[in-house]
Amino acid sequence: MKLSILDQSPVIHGCSAADAVAATIELAQVADELGYTRYWCAEHHGLQGVCNPCPEVMLARLGSVTRRIRLGSGGVMLPYYSAFNVLERFMMLEAMFPGRIDLGVGRAPGGDGRTARVVAHGRYDPDLFSQQVADLVSLASGRLPEGHPATGVLLQPAVTTRPQLWMLGSSDFGGALAAQMGMRFAFAHFISARGGDEIARGYRALFNPGHETKPYCAVALFVICADTQDEADALARAVDLRRVQMAYGINAPIPTLEQANDWEPDERARTVIAHERPRSIIGTPQGVVERVLALRASFDADEVVVLSVAASYAARLRTYELLAQAFELGREEAGAAPDLDAA
Repeated sequence: MKLSILDQSPVIHGCSAADAVAATIELAQVADELGYTRYWCAEHHGLQGVCNPCPEVMLARLGSVTRRIRLGSGGVMLPYYSAFNVLERFMMLEAMFPGRIDLGVGRAPGGDGRTARVVAHGRYDPDLFSQQVADLVSLASGRLPEGHPATGVLLQPAVTTRPQLWMLGSSDFGGALAAQMGMRFAFAHFISARGGDEIARGYRALFNPGHETKPYCAVALFVICADTQDEADALARAVDLRRVQMAYGINAPIPTLEQANDWEPDERARTVIAHERPRSIIGTPQGVVERVLALRASFDADEVVVLSVAASYAARLRTYELLAQAFELGREEAGAAPDLDAA
């Protein structure tokens, strides 16, 4: 099974943004050795719990310290930028690390509305997203419609390979747009735990060969895997606290185990927890693997992408080590050469 990683560069309480960046670099190197298929970085703005506003900068660093794992954005929030500008940035990455770059795009702001307006210099408009995606696909394929403003404009750097394009989404909008454009699609189950399998089936049914000749669907899951059930339960409590903070609009770093232990959820918090728990898979390897495989089957997913945000960087790293062991990713896959034709 293809297993990949989505990293939000979480900032844990008591740690700095520099610590979070260092942990991302370390995790990417470990993932490269363990045999994970790809490593995606997410774009966020204005949030204390995560600290990567520019995935492409991080990806340049990760490419320099890894050997064969694919690297990409999960994703670039396209309404902030022009499709031309985004593609040029990722073509630069492709020039540096040919056959290893993914360009995943989404339409969410990756933060609150006020921050979005500041980042976009007052021009944040998600209603333009569909046209931006169409432009991105046309530019990447070199098949611009007649009269397009970019016709005849040279994309730089002029490399022969292209990044792999992905649509990221947590609703039927993203699935339908990916199908219409003939793109790969990744559904964010870690955001929306209900109805995603139906959206994935709709994506496959509606798929129109375009940028890709056939559908390819990934499901992105929130997972924490621990050596013991007691440890898993403690880590789950910290996740519960984080989800309650988010529901209450509290902008804070990721809670630690100590903070979670000192917290007593009230009735309102318990209601939030009950609603949010389906978005997480937390436990020991056997139970985690069973749920991951069940969700993969329900989505008929070609690939599983794992997001892990834990109460310590050590616990997050251990999650990916245990998953690699459980799914037998192996050193053989880690030693494989990049597939240049897959770009």
